[in-house]
This record gives sequence, C-alpha cells and structure tokens, in this order.
Amino acid sequence: MKDLRKTIGLNVSVCLCLALTARADVVSDWNTIAIQAITTSVPPRPPGGSSFLDIAMVQLAVHNAVAAFDGQFRPYYRAIPGAAGSPVAAVAKAAHDVLVNRFPAQTASLGTIYSNYLAANLLSPNDPGVAVGRQAAADIIALRANDGSFPSPEPPPFIGGTGIGVWRPTPPAFAPMATPWLGKVKPFALNHPAQFLAKPPPALNSGLYARDYNEVKDLGSLTNSKRTSQQTEVAYFWAANHLVIWNQVLRELASAQSLNLGKSARLFALVNMAMADAAITSWNTKSHYVSWRPITAIQNGDNDSNPKTVGDPVWQPLIVTPPYPDHSSGASNVTGAATRILRHFFGRNEMTFSVTTNNMMAVQKTRTYRHFSDAAQEVVDARVYEGIHFRFADADGRSQGESVAKWTFKHFLRPVKDDGDDDEDDDR
Repeated sequence: MKDLRKTIGLNVSVCLCLALTARADVVSDWNTIAIQAITTSVPPRPPGGSSFLDIAMVQLAVHNAVAAFDGQFRPYYRAIPGAAGSPVAAVAKAAHDVLVNRFPAQTASLGTIYSNYLAANLLSPNDPGVAVGRQAAADIIALRANDGSFPSPEPPPFIGGTGIGVWRPTPPAFAPMATPWLGKVKPFALNHPAQFLAKPPPALNSGLYARDYNEVKDLGSLTNSKRTSQQTEVAYFWAANHLVIWNQVLRELASAQSLNLGKSARLFALVNMAMADAAITSWNTKSHYVSWRPITAIQNGDNDSNPKTVGDPVWQPLIVTPPYPDHSSGASNVTGAATRILRHFFGRNEMTFSVTTNNMMAVQKTRTYRHFSDAAQEVVDARVYEGIHFRFADADGRSQGESVAKWTFKHFLRPVKDDGDDDEDDDR
C-alpha cells in the first residue's frame, strides 16, 4: 500500500483503501480536521464544555458509518443497512456533514477539505460510501436537534449571589457564568444530567473545608506561594485545552496500538461521548451547588465562620479563574472520563503514553505517564496548584467523570458478540 500525502489545509495521512481493508488513519485524519474546525470557529465557542458536544457528535457519526461496514460493534443510534462502497468515503462524509451543521460559517473551507480528501484517496464523490456517511451524520444531527444546547433566545446571564459560600463573577473580567445551559443538555449516554450528581461541598465550618482552603491558599497563590518549581510546571502544563489534549492522545494511541478501523472509530466515539457527558455532569453540579471559587473564598476568609481559614483580601490565583462555580471541576471530570474509558478499552491501567500541552507558559511541552490514573490524579493536583479549585471539587469531579465513563462503556457501542470480556475494571 503506497502512502500518499496531500495538502488539504492540514497535512493528513491518506491511503488507497478498498472496503474493509481501510486503515484507521481516516478516523484520526477527520478527528484532526474536526478539532481544528472547533478550535478555530468564528465566533469562537464559549468557554466551558460546549466544544465537547461538537466532537462527540462527529465521532458518533463516524462510528455509526464504520459500524455499517465493519460489523464488530453496535451502532450508537441505529444500524445503516446495505452499506456499500468505501468506508473511507463514509467516514469523511459523516464527519464533514456534522461539522458543517455545527459550524455553518466554515461550509466552504470544509467542503474544500472534503473534496481534496476524496481526491487524495482516489475516491469519487459518487462512491456509495458517501451515502452511508450522509445517513450516519443525518441520524446524529436529527437525534441532537433539540438537546438543549445553544438555546435561543439565550437565558439571562447567571451571576450567582453575594452570600457567604456562593459563587459570584471573579476578576479580572467579572464575567457571568459561561454556558449556564450546559448542565441541562440532554446527555449522550446518561439517562439525565444529574445521574451522577456529586455530593455537596464540605460545610464552610468543617475541618475538611479548612484543610482544602489552606492548601489552595498556600499552593495556588500567584505570589509568595509554597509551590515547588515542579508543581508550578504541572500547573501550567494542564492549564490547557483538554479537548485538544485528549483527542491528540487518542490519535497517538490508535496509531501506537495499531487499532483497526472499527476499534479506532469506537475508541474515539466512546471517549468523546464520555467527556461530553462528563462536562454536562460537571455543569449540572456547578449549577446545583453554586459554590464559590478559591479567590472569592480566600478574599472573604474572615467571614466564613471558620477560625482556621484566615482571609487575605488581596490573594490572587496563579492563573485567571474561569467564569463558573467551583464544585465540581470540569477538567477533572473530563479527564476522569477519558482515562477511565481508556482503562476499560485497553483492559488495563498500566500503559505508557504521552500528553502534549498547548499552553505556551509550560516549559515542558510533553509529559509521559505509565498509568492512565497518573494523568487523572495529576489534573486533580494541577487545579489546586493553579489556584482555581479546592481539592474536594477536583476529587469529586474526577470521581464523577469515572462514573460517567463506566456507565458509558457498559451500555454503549458494545461488541455485536458481547461476552463481557472487555467490560472489566482492570486496575493492573
């Protein structure tokens, strides 16, 4: 098989493929294209978890298109009978159509990328696989048409309250809560957004609250912090776009593990579906408890009725606090979901893999881990070092994400011949 390269706005690997001999590269190629479309959208997606909805839809459409040919795994929504032609054409069309639906302003550029991709693979726009991809995309688009995302008209801005312990907009922007509707969006796998609602944050007068308060005050401060240089590096490394980070990990793992087309499509769909539901779960919890961020808590520490939390009215975190409540952590949620799906998918926790940050402040751009759980724990720690979360919000976020992943893996995209062998929670 001759490896071809063609510039299509991105450099993507292409191959000459027929029917079920298609390599998994097409899944990674269109994941790369999708991530670029999402992260360069104009206007940009709002901060928060809404971009996870976009990529989940793309990867579920891709999975359904592949499942129509491959037959290893159950489709997400419904089967597409009589699949014929090239699965490469089907994947390209499925991803393209979902992206155009989500980002209509990019219709022309995505159309050019799609046409060039087919040409690079010596595929005709009339290949029967195109119809399969078109149907896969149409099914997912229809299924998510009234899911509660991006409501119109937009709800009034949510600014929390001024009570002790209650979230309110934080400096420097003092912006209202980003994507306040996200916690009510219809999940992809869960039965409802509050299915894995976190337990409440600890009482302000408790010893646990005082412990976590003083930890983030000491380790997360912009100035006069007790952080080590290594902890500061970890903080900056993970102050990045987790959508980009984890999808890059997926592409590298799919290549390193030589996954075939069906398994690759399933992996991308499972992880991104779980991360989307983890984001929804986190926002549902944030909106339920509306708990204040460390910057507000520490600046008002003398007013919380806890003698062990000494206030500092000028305290600032290492990085700017995002515009939404503290409990539970969204980054820990989506990371917990991603790493737990990976543990289930590969049947073990131990696996060497690398993560690359897109934060220019990080000196070390790539970090290598030997266990999926190591990365999940490091994100928990990083949000404390950054000064933007209490540890209890991070730990509960990770737990939520892992619960979402377990549910997702158990109930969706199962093998057609399901004997339960890949449903083990293997902590090796």
